[in-house]
This record gives sequence, C-alpha cells and structure tokens, in this order.
Amino acid sequence: MADLDLYVTYYVCHKAYKDLMRDLRGDNMTEDKTIRRIIWIVLDSVGCGQAPDAAKFGDEGSDTLGNTAAAVGGLNIPNLISLGLGNIDGIKNLDKCDSPLGAYGKLAEMSQGKDTTIGHWEMAGIYTPKPFPTYPDGFPDKIIDEFLEKTGLAGILCNKPASGTVVINELGDEHVRTGKPIIYTSGDSVFQIAAHEDVIPVDELYRICHIARQILVGDHAVARVIARPFVGQGNGSYKRTANRRDFSLKPSEDNILVRIKDAGLPVIGVGKIEDIFAGVGITEARHTKDNMDGCDVTLEYMAKVEEGLIYTNLVEFDSTWGHRNDYQGYAKGLENFDKRLKSIMEEMREDDMLIITADHGCDPTTPSTDHSREFVPLLFYGPRLKRGVNLHTSNTYADIAQTLAEMWGLKPTSVGKSRVAEIFD
Repeated sequence: MADLDLYVTYYVCHKAYKDLMRDLRGDNMTEDKTIRRIIWIVLDSVGCGQAPDAAKFGDEGSDTLGNTAAAVGGLNIPNLISLGLGNIDGIKNLDKCDSPLGAYGKLAEMSQGKDTTIGHWEMAGIYTPKPFPTYPDGFPDKIIDEFLEKTGLAGILCNKPASGTVVINELGDEHVRTGKPIIYTSGDSVFQIAAHEDVIPVDELYRICHIARQILVGDHAVARVIARPFVGQGNGSYKRTANRRDFSLKPSEDNILVRIKDAGLPVIGVGKIEDIFAGVGITEARHTKDNMDGCDVTLEYMAKVEEGLIYTNLVEFDSTWGHRNDYQGYAKGLENFDKRLKSIMEEMREDDMLIITADHGCDPTTPSTDHSREFVPLLFYGPRLKRGVNLHTSNTYADIAQTLAEMWGLKPTSVGKSRVAEIFD
C-alpha cells in the first residue's frame, strides 16, 4: 500500500507540474500564438545551394535540390512549393508560388562540419567549433589493436574509406568465410562496422559497436560508430538491412530538446533522432526502415500525442540516394515525400506548427559521394502562423532552437535568432 500511495503522490505532483508549466508557457504568448505541438521534419541531406564557405570543404558548385531538379528536368513537388520552397532566396530550378502558405528561408551552418551529427546538434542550439576527426587513410593501428583486444575478434577487413553498398559485395564472401567484420569509413567522421546477420548476429554487432564507441574518445572521438548489418547469399547479392544503428557522441545537455523535456513535454524521436542525440532530451523514440515508414510513424504520433515535439529524420535522401549519386532516386524520393506531406498537413490541428529543414547537403549530381557544405531550407507552417513571410538567410541552423525556446517560454539557447516575431502576427 505504501508503494501505491507513493506512486499516486508522484502522479499527482507530476501532473500538477505539467499543468503549471503549460500555464506558464501560455502566459508568455498571446492566444493567437499558442502552439501546443510541433512536427519537425529533417529531410536528411536536402541542401539548397553551396554555402559561403563551400570551397573550404571542397564543395563548390554543390546544390542538392537545384542540381537534382535540373538533372531530371524538374521536380513534381506541389506541396513543398505551396509552402514556399521555390521562393527561397537564390534557390534554383524550382517553381515559385504566388501566395505561399508558409514562412520560408534558408540557413547556413555556423559549426565546423557538414555531417549529420553536427547539423542536428546545431539545429538544437549546440555550436560545434571544431570538426570531428576523419580518417582518409583508415584508422591507426593503435585503435584497431585495442578494438580487437576488447572485442575478442581475430581480425578485420578493409579499414579504409569505402562505399558501404560496394564494400559488402567486394568483401562479403571473405567476411562470411573468416568471420572478420568489415571496418570502413567515409568523408564523414564515422567508424562503420558491417557484418552479415548470420555470421555476427545483430545483438553481437551492437555489442562490438558499443565497445568501439568506448574506444573512440579524445582525439579519436568520431561523431558516430555505425552498425551496418547485411544479408544475402554471396556473389554480389548482399544487401544492407534496416537494423542499422548509430552510436553517437553524447551532446551537451544545453539544447532545446532538454529544455522541452524539462518543461514536462514529450520529445518524440522518429528515425535516427534518438541515435544522433544519444538519447539526450528524448522521452520516446521509434526507429524506422525508410522514408515512407518515417512518414507513417510521424502520422501515428500525430494521432496520439497531444502536445510537445515530434522530431523526425528521413534518412533515405542521404543514405540511399545521396551517397550513391542516384539523382533519379533522389528526385523520386522528394516527390514521394511531397505526396505524404499533404497527409501530414491535412492532419495538423489549429495549434500545430510544422517545421521542414535539412542537416547538410549530399549532391547526387557531383563526382563526390560525400556530404556537401550547403545552405539548408527552412519552412514554417501552421494555421496560426503568418503566410508568405520571406525569412531570407540566417548564419546558423540554431534559429530553429531559438524560435522554439521563445515560443514556449523556455530559456534561450546559446546561439541562434528567434523568428517568432516574423512568423506570428
């Protein structure tokens, strides 16, 4: 009985706290500005033109959206266009809308990088002044030796930058024969471990990735250790599965997700959001297998979560098409998302706000298969927001975090400019 009394006391106090925080947030906004729920969708890698410092990163001429549209003779994305995507300053090869439904602009990255982790962290209000380490010549012997010692593995294969879909077919047969995992990297700060699910079961692969994450600290603190399980019967037939998992560095807790969570609101991570933030600031998460599954899960949460943040990453733009230089697949992916966007917009409530942005570029039309340093689009939409607002260009992704902080009466983040005054009457 004592345990039951304690639980009831906790429940009553927690509910009172949530009600108080909701009242306080309401006191910081006029009624027509009240937003109870935010659907925040990151189109992973959908950049919109080279950033001012693109040359420093070897990305002059990159324009993921514009170049993809040109390569296929135009994109059929009427819902994104209706929000103002084609009206963004300097955007190329997209139609403009005479009366955009949303507020639109673009963001440059302040942090020193062009990877998924740095991009998402900056959106949440975290500035990263130093890039994560990369390994164009593979990982040093001391790292590999410690990895083998602590995992008990007899050896590894590869240890160099590689295309994930190519390397599993080049070395998959040898991996199956020897049991040695395939270790590879890319232009990003990643330590990737590929293994056949019948040779190294998924749970065991996760275990050795966790060991790698513990080793890769200090000067070798890569942004992500990535488990890359695959299946197949050999002879070039190997295919990666949806059991990928990212083991990211833990971010600073000085970010907007933690602020929202501490205010008693749910923060739902859809796709790889939970991995990118190593669970920091996340109250619930669902991993997804592809973009359409990500849209399905987002809509499921919209049907049952009454308030707070639904934060979705749609990874296929990057992993399936961008890194493979498949501009036709990229274009089709954009068009398929646009169809699902209509459903998301139709399910929005009066007190909802939709944010659509990206975390970097990955232009599938250039010789490079790596991420590209680009501007990213920013779209705000909701029944209580102003329409047709040109937000022009900002110098940091953190404007998103700062906007959320002001809108919900939370402590400002250390970087970023709030756009509340521009998007609300």
